[in-house]
Amino acid sequence: YVQLKESGGGSVQPGGSLRLSCVDSGFTYRVNCMGYFRQAPGKEREVVATMYFEDGTTYYADAVKGRFTISQVRAKNTVSLQMNSLKPEDTAIYFCAAAPFCVVAVTATDEYSYWGQGTQVTVSS
Repeated sequence: YVQLKESGGGSVQPGGSLRLSCVDSGFTYRVNCMGYFRQAPGKEREVVATMYFEDGTTYYADAVKGRFTISQVRAKNTVSLQMNSLKPEDTAIYFCAAAPFCVVAVTATDEYSYWGQGTQVTVSS
């Protein structure tokens, strides 16, 4: 079964960088999609970036385009999110997620069956 474990996150000043990683520690089969979502206090969970492993297609939310990059090691159900030029509005809990049977880089939370525990990212001066 899929069991996602996240690492990375922390606190950084505006303009700084962080890298998140997510590993499927219960890896038994390759999934088709993985991605990152985030949830700020008082707000709904929103998509940040996703990837369809079959062809490497990616999706980025407008708010992070050009600043964040998602990458993968499909053979191990692993994704990383490189976050550059961080802004205070990027502050949130970031969640890794997997959609085993997607056929495109899906972006809706209800398309994802498996979730990590979340990691806090704080951008503040």
